[in-house]
Amino acid sequence: MILYGHTIITMNEERQILKDAAVKIVEDRIIEIGSKEELLASNPKASVVGSENFMLIPGLVNSHQHLTGDRLIQSCIPSSIEDTEAIFEWSVPIHSSHNPEDDEISATLSLAESARFGITFTVEAGTVAFPEMVLKGFETVGVGGAIGSWGWDIGDGPYANSTSGVLDRQLQVMELTKNHPSVKGWVTLVGHDLMSDELVQKASNLAKDNLTNLTFHLSPHAGEVSQYLEKTGMRPIDYISKLGVLGSHVLIGHAVHINDSELKTLIRSKTAIASCPWAYLKLGQGITKFGRHPEFLSKGGRLSLGCDTENAGDNKDLLLTARLFSGLMQEAKLKLDKPASHYALELITIGGAEALGLKEEIGSIEIGKRADVVLIDTSGPSWQPLAPDPVMQLIWGANSSDIDSVVARGKIIVENKKCITLDELALANEAKARQKNLLKSAGLEPSSYWPITTY
Repeated sequence: MILYGHTIITMNEERQILKDAAVKIVEDRIIEIGSKEELLASNPKASVVGSENFMLIPGLVNSHQHLTGDRLIQSCIPSSIEDTEAIFEWSVPIHSSHNPEDDEISATLSLAESARFGITFTVEAGTVAFPEMVLKGFETVGVGGAIGSWGWDIGDGPYANSTSGVLDRQLQVMELTKNHPSVKGWVTLVGHDLMSDELVQKASNLAKDNLTNLTFHLSPHAGEVSQYLEKTGMRPIDYISKLGVLGSHVLIGHAVHINDSELKTLIRSKTAIASCPWAYLKLGQGITKFGRHPEFLSKGGRLSLGCDTENAGDNKDLLLTARLFSGLMQEAKLKLDKPASHYALELITIGGAEALGLKEEIGSIEIGKRADVVLIDTSGPSWQPLAPDPVMQLIWGANSSDIDSVVARGKIIVENKKCITLDELALANEAKARQKNLLKSAGLEPSSYWPITTY
C-alpha cells in the first residue's frame, strides 16, 4: 500500500515535515518513505490511498479512555451534581448492570468513534467487567491499545475483591492478551482511595515483573487530597511515592491537584500523567486554577492526553483536546522552547507514545514502525489558504471532521469518514436498545433540563 498527500507531518526525531512524499506499507509496517513520484513508479501494483488535498499525520494516541459503562449512557448524567455523585450514584450502578454483550457493544462503539477521530491506540482506564469482550471490540474495529479490568480492594463497588483476587484478575488479562499483535494487558486499578497499600505495591511489582504498565486514578479533585491527608497525613502522590510504587512503568490518570513536592516527585521518578482537560472542565475540578500539567510538561515531565469518559469529556475528539491543552499552555505563560501547538501535537502522537513506553512502536511516521496513519482532507474552506506552519493550522484551525481516512496496522479502517470494519447503523441501533435496558436496570432516569414537546 502507498499513502500520499501534499504534506506529511512525520513526528520523527527531527520533526520533519515532508512535501511531495509518500509512505510504503507492507503488512502492518512502514517500510519506506520517499518521493511520491519514485515510490509510485517503483510500485506499480501497489494499492494507492491519497490525494493532493491530503495531509498525513501519525495515528493518534488516547492515553485514558473508559470504553464501557458511560458510553451507553453518553451525556445522560446531570452536570449540576458533584463528580463523586456522578461516579458512585450513576456510573458505578451502570457498570454493575453491564453484561458481557454490553461491554462488547460499548467498547466497539467507543473505538469506532475513536477511529473516526484518528485514534489508533487507546488505553482503557481500567473499569472493564469483561475484558475478553472489550478485546473483541478492539479486534472488530482494528485498532491497538491496552486493556485491564476492575481493580480495587477497598469498598463494596462492582468487582471489588480481596488483594489477591484483584491481582488474579490482572494476571488473567495479561494471559488473555499474551502474544496479541496490537493489544496489551496492563495492570489497572481504580485508584483514588480505593486501593490498599498492599494492593498498589503488589500491582506495581506485578507490572514490572511482566514487563507491562500500571495505571490508576489519583488526585482529580481537591477532595481526594483532603481524604489522603486525613487518612495518612500525606498528600496522595507523596504517599504513593513513599510506598515505592512510582516509576517509568506507571501512568497516573489525572493528578490535577499536585503541589511543588509532588510535581518534583513525579518528574524525578519518571512517572507519566494522563491529562484529560475536557473532563476537568465539565466536572469543575479546578484545572484552570490549580492544574499544573503545562508546567509539568515544560519541566520535562512525561505527559499524555486522554478523553476520559462520555459523562466527563463526552467525546473522543483528540485534536480538540490538543487544542484545549495548547490554550492552557498559552494561559500558563511559561517559557517554552517551541509553540504550544507543537507541544500539543506531540502529546497525542510521539509524546503520548513515549509516556506509555511505546515510542519505538507508535506515535510517528517512520520506517519500521506500526503503520498507523491519519489522512486529513485539507480542501475545505477552513484550511484555505494553507498556512506556512501546518502544525499550527492543524491544532488551532482544523476540525476532526476533516479526517477522511485512517490506516491502522496497515489496513484501512476509516474511509470517506466512515468506519468500514463494521456496520455503523446496526451498531448504533444496538446501542440505543441497550441504553434503555441499562438505565432501567440501574434505576436511573435522566431527563432534559429544558422541556421537550413532542407533536
